[in-house]
Amino acid sequence: MTKIKVLVLPLFLFFCGIEMMAQSEMFQYDEREKISINQSWQFMKYDSAEEADDLIYDVRPEVTDARDDKPADAKPTEAVEVVTAKDVLKPWIMPTGNQFLNDSTKHYQRPEGNPGGDFDFVQPSFDDSDWESINLPHDWAIKGPFLKGWDAEVGGGMGRLPSPGVAWYRRKIFLPQADINKSVFLDIDGAMSYAMVWINGELAGGWPYGYSSWRLDITPYLNPGEENQIAIRLDNPPNSSRWYPGGGIYRNVWLVKTNPLHVGQWGTFIKSKDVSEASATLELEVKIDNDSQEEAVVETLTKVFSLNKDGEKSKAPVAVFDASEKSIPAKSNITIKDSVTLDNPRLWGPPPTQTPNLYVAETSLLLNGKIVDQYNTEFGIRSIEFDGERGVIVNGEPVFIKGVNQHHDLGALGAAFNKRAAERQLEKLREMGVNAIRMAHNPPAPELLDLTDNMGFLVVDEMYDSWERKKTPLDFHLIFPEWHEQDLRALIRRDRNNPSVIMWSTGNEVGEQYTGEKGAEVARRLREIANQEDPTRPTTASFNYAKPDMPITEETEVINLNYQGEGIRNAPAYAHLEGINTPPLYPAFHEKFPNKTIISSENAAAVSSRGTYVFPVTEGISAPVSDTTGGDSENDFVSAYGLYTTPFGASPDKVFASIDKHPYVAGGFVWSGWDYLGEPTPYYLSRSSYFGVIDLAGFKKDRFYLYQSRWRPNHPMAHILPHWNWPERMGEITPVHVYTSGDEAELFLNGESLGRKKKGEYEYRLRWDDVVYQPGELKVIAYKNGEKWAEDIVKTTGEPAALKTSAERKDINANGKDLAFITVEVVDEDGLTVPTANNTIQFSVEGPAEIVATDNGDPTNMTPFPSHQRKAFNGKVMVIVRPIAGKPGAIQIKATSEELENSDITIESLFENK
Repeated sequence: MTKIKVLVLPLFLFFCGIEMMAQSEMFQYDEREKISINQSWQFMKYDSAEEADDLIYDVRPEVTDARDDKPADAKPTEAVEVVTAKDVLKPWIMPTGNQFLNDSTKHYQRPEGNPGGDFDFVQPSFDDSDWESINLPHDWAIKGPFLKGWDAEVGGGMGRLPSPGVAWYRRKIFLPQADINKSVFLDIDGAMSYAMVWINGELAGGWPYGYSSWRLDITPYLNPGEENQIAIRLDNPPNSSRWYPGGGIYRNVWLVKTNPLHVGQWGTFIKSKDVSEASATLELEVKIDNDSQEEAVVETLTKVFSLNKDGEKSKAPVAVFDASEKSIPAKSNITIKDSVTLDNPRLWGPPPTQTPNLYVAETSLLLNGKIVDQYNTEFGIRSIEFDGERGVIVNGEPVFIKGVNQHHDLGALGAAFNKRAAERQLEKLREMGVNAIRMAHNPPAPELLDLTDNMGFLVVDEMYDSWERKKTPLDFHLIFPEWHEQDLRALIRRDRNNPSVIMWSTGNEVGEQYTGEKGAEVARRLREIANQEDPTRPTTASFNYAKPDMPITEETEVINLNYQGEGIRNAPAYAHLEGINTPPLYPAFHEKFPNKTIISSENAAAVSSRGTYVFPVTEGISAPVSDTTGGDSENDFVSAYGLYTTPFGASPDKVFASIDKHPYVAGGFVWSGWDYLGEPTPYYLSRSSYFGVIDLAGFKKDRFYLYQSRWRPNHPMAHILPHWNWPERMGEITPVHVYTSGDEAELFLNGESLGRKKKGEYEYRLRWDDVVYQPGELKVIAYKNGEKWAEDIVKTTGEPAALKTSAERKDINANGKDLAFITVEVVDEDGLTVPTANNTIQFSVEGPAEIVATDNGDPTNMTPFPSHQRKAFNGKVMVIVRPIAGKPGAIQIKATSEELENSDITIESLFENK
């Protein structure tokens, strides 16, 4: 019997398993690979637009008005109609977005032909050895130089850096012969802009919107067992942005290899329902692609694991979805759905009252019992409610929004994404008390949302700054009609598993606010797309003009108001200004939409230069900056008293009072958390903004402490301004202001009390406006509920005598990606920072590291960021150091300056798991 079984069983398997064997040959049983290909690119940028090749995405309208110093709240205008030429490449690029067009009848068909296929730069044989060798992420403009003057090719609005232009990136990749049956994808997290990709000389596709993440299936163009050539053309238009866009492949690029049967791009969605501390229902969707020529029967199994604070998953799953078996036709896809109940879930929520707990769902696809793909989805379990009276409610707890708006650049590093630099920004904002970020005004890098997930920030994820009407002549209104659906669906599918994302914003201050029902139709279409992709989060758009009775305001599920809540140009100090003029509109919106949450999506727009003070100080709580109120147009500085604003803005004090008077307002987002490149209001000849609560180098402005005093009421703190080095003001009135989380304070000058003051209703700072300057020591003692709470001391310093260096971290990772931020201060002989010092400082480094950039936070400073020499600005300067990959060791950073005692600091570059 045994012998018969041995003989018969193989025959049975042979005859019954022919199809199984065919499928086994078709599918490789290897895990998917996601390979970084950031290293070893060759880069070339044309010197001018006239020299560039003619491989254009589409024709553009003629720019007749290149001014970019228009007010930020200027009315957008109608698009200029352009007739498309026949020789543009758009018809070959449009099919890239087909999977994000729900109506298959609207899918684009790729034309015959291969435009650009005979161009030298796309050929594998082209010699690019004389091009620049770079690694990604890469911003081609950040090295400068800054372009100065009123007639500069790139003006202040776009940061005075050479971001416009046409450039090429080339890299070879080797594909092993073993990958012959794999599906291979090129994933680009962000490329600025109008990207078009050739693989081995074949035009594979592209994507025009510079902030979108996108994928190309490059399988048909690859030669297994050989080197394969990638060539990417970018075309960043001039006059295309209201801020610094950067230029280049400025986010990560990946090569993804899967079996033909695999989870699709951003193919999972996990929704939490009926969430409580006792249980939660998880609803799972998995989109499965079958790229093969044969039908396949696939089994899907998903296990859920908890993650600890280090991202390590639990040994055993905490929940398992039922296995399912489905048939997928060749060259097709299906979506499977299932649900499971998880007991005692660890909820995700914002600190300090909640914890940002995370889970990972591990989805396995099995063919004939063997795993052919595994796909991990990190997510959080939380409930979010939006209430017209109670605001934003997270896991049953009303959470007041203490938010900031953030542009995408990283200061001296430009647009090139660096996770450590982004983390540093969030850490400093968290110290201020921030619990929410609005991504202004575009999709962020995916790694930034990983950070907000892990740190527990709430996020408004925003799509566009303009729709069909334009703000600048060549902004993305040019592509909106044909690409808005693809862009928006791609954004939501990419980010919908991030628990930090609490709503989708489809636009910011769009021109369609002015077009009645026509504009409302656009808003409605975007809302419907967002609701289709993600019914769990509300949609919004931010309005600086639309009123409650306008059609467009009906089309948002959350009311986001930019500046209108506290009123625009309606206070006496602003009455003489031209532009939008609006009374405080919180009551009107609340009356019209009592069940909708109202959020101040942009507020304040206060401006200041760190550590600079202009006299006299305004007697009121808010005033538009001018040469008589806080402005110094001779030096292009703005006083740091925190009372001065753009024409459409309001001081923090006025914003706080407005929100406190309307307790149904859910909180808001300050414009802006950090200074950013471009939009240098009010002084157009500068390089960067004045809006930030933190300057471009990462140094805190005085306003930081005003927000901290409000947003961290249980944190004992007091802060005095201004500095106390005023020899030219001897005997003159020099107002002293104090920010404190206490409720009253007493101020002393050289030991003599100047009085004890208590905050009144709707007062957020304490003012001693009649202090007569004399050198010495200012000291404040703050009290809370009658008890001593905190104190601060400011002293008149001596002359600059030495440099003092400090590092934010003493150990960094020797991975070539981590960064060390080193502060250098100019101090007197007693070690006190000299707040007016502007000495020139030279930097050098010894050990396995390089200096990436320097900065001092001065918006007027035109020294290129890579310079190893820079003046201090009001006593401080920053140097950014990057370790050499794979080379651990001691790194010594030296700072030297003529006539000052030099300083150095040593940090360690280590191998760590970060």
